[in-house]
Amino acid sequence: MPLSRTARALTACATLGLLAACGGAEETTSGSADAAAEYPTEEIRLLVPYGAGGPTDLAARAYGASLEEQLGQTVVVENLPGGSGALATQELIGADPDGHTLSLATAGTLVVTPLANEVGYTKDDVTPIGVMTEVPSVLAVGADSPYSTAEDFFTAAQEQPGTLNVGTPGASTPQAIELQRLADEYDVEVTAVPFNGNAEMTTALLGGNVDAVLINASSDVTSNIDAGQFRPLAVSSAEPLPWLPDTPTLAESGFPELTLSGSTFGLIGPGELPEEIVTELEEALRTASEDPAVVQQIGEEYVPEEFQGAEEFQELLDRTQEVYEPILGG
Repeated sequence: MPLSRTARALTACATLGLLAACGGAEETTSGSADAAAEYPTEEIRLLVPYGAGGPTDLAARAYGASLEEQLGQTVVVENLPGGSGALATQELIGADPDGHTLSLATAGTLVVTPLANEVGYTKDDVTPIGVMTEVPSVLAVGADSPYSTAEDFFTAAQEQPGTLNVGTPGASTPQAIELQRLADEYDVEVTAVPFNGNAEMTTALLGGNVDAVLINASSDVTSNIDAGQFRPLAVSSAEPLPWLPDTPTLAESGFPELTLSGSTFGLIGPGELPEEIVTELEEALRTASEDPAVVQQIGEEYVPEEFQGAEEFQELLDRTQEVYEPILGG
């Protein structure tokens, strides 16, 4: 059985004959446990790696209000956009691992961004706590597009390699990497065109500047679908979406491996966050995900039916790393 942190400290001290230091180690560990038991003792910063007012920011504020009520401390939402999520994550990993600084993050922020850029951290420098929302991606064209179905679009892409332009929310995002996998693994080549988020992508598609977009299917995008301005061709989820019932998955369209371009937004803390604090936050997150007020504000379709805690979020990060690291040359 693995030794506890206290036991390891005592063993090391005894081996060196530094009994006085052993007492100090035991006291320090006990102090950490006491601090975790009293958590939280001050306001909590909740970092959001996106600008204010967007769907992700609203989700953070909905969860933040529930966490505040449950934990009995003020939760201050702080927007730190920039660097494909790197700015907020760098701020997080520099904070004390005491649970008073937390952040939203995605697999793109924690896996793709570090693989594609020197950002000073990896996924192993943070502590996953649990999943907050899941937003699948949708491959969509404009209302006047000549492509009525996914089959039409992908057939044209095969016949004219590289001529179809597909907008993505950045060059080093899961959407962009999935389009690279489309070419590498299925020999269907399109040209990815990076933009800064949904608003720019929407303008480009409606203006006819790209042939399609692989875009997060957040409420602004579904509104355009409902209004008939976007025509959805395929979704990135592993299973069909009840709220886009006539839209096949990419897997159903012949690309079974392309299921990673959606965005799973999770809550994380700094590395070495004490297990007691992780457990308390995980349970608070579970309660928030079942709160009707939170679900209504975010949208029922974006809150997972089954809560996914720290272990499940870690598994998603590990799987994304396993798939993307060979592609990005990490």
